[in-house]
Amino acid sequence: MILDGRTALVTGAAKRIGRAIAFALGRRGARVAVHYGGSREAAATTVEELGAAGVEARAFQADLAQPAGIERLFEEVAAWSDGLDVLVNNAASFRRVPFDETTVEEWDRVQAVNLRAPFLCSQRAARLMRRSERPGGVAGLIVNITDLSALGVWRDYSAHSVSKAGVIQLTRVSAWELAPDVRVNAIAPGAILPEPGLDPASREWLERGREVPTGRVGDPGQIADTVVFLAENEFLNGAILPVDGGEHLVQGGRE
Repeated sequence: MILDGRTALVTGAAKRIGRAIAFALGRRGARVAVHYGGSREAAATTVEELGAAGVEARAFQADLAQPAGIERLFEEVAAWSDGLDVLVNNAASFRRVPFDETTVEEWDRVQAVNLRAPFLCSQRAARLMRRSERPGGVAGLIVNITDLSALGVWRDYSAHSVSKAGVIQLTRVSAWELAPDVRVNAIAPGAILPEPGLDPASREWLERGREVPTGRVGDPGQIADTVVFLAENEFLNGAILPVDGGEHLVQGGRE
C-alpha cells in the first residue's frame, strides 16, 4: 500500500509504541488519527509534533472499554477523513494480578479493552475501508498488537495473556473473513525499552535484554517499522510476526 495520502488510525497513540507507529506512518505520507484514552496532554503533544513534521494529524478521545465510545470514535474519524485505510489496534490494558486474585470485574475489564475493543474496532474499520477508494484495488490494512504472553506463559498475567492469545485468533479469523478487501496481520513485540526518561523501570528492561538471543531489548521504532513493512507488503495476510530479538524461542514460562 502506498501510504501517501492515506488515512491511518492508531489506538493508544499518545505514547510509546503507538506514538512511534503514528510517526512512522506519518513520515510516509499518511494522515494520522491519534487515539487516546486518558492521556490528553500527551496526545496533544504528539499531534503538535506530527504537525511540526508536516503530518496532518488530529487527536480523538475514546474509552475503548465502552462500545458506544468506539462507535463515536469511528464516526468522528470518518467525518474528519472521509474514509480509512489503516487501523493499528495498539491500545491495551497491562495489569499484573495473580490468578487466584483476579476478580470477575478485573477479567471483564481486561477482555473488554484488549480483545473486545480490537474486534469492534476492526468491524468498524473494515466498513470504512471498503468505502475508501484505493488505486488498483489495494486492500485496507489492520494491524493488531499482541505480545509474547500470547505465545508463552507469564505468571500473574492470566487475564492479560488470555486476551492477547485471543488477539492472535482474532487476527487469523478476520484475515480470512475480511479478505480480499482488508488484510489483517499481528505483531508480537518482545521487551521494548520505554522512551528515555519516561519510565523508571528502564533499567529492569535492559536487564531483561540479557535473556534475549540478540542480547538486547528493542525500541518502539522497530515495532513501528514493522507496521510500515506490513503496509507495504501487500501479500502478507494473517501473519503473526514476533519482533522480539528471538525471545519467543526461549521464553518458556516467564516470572
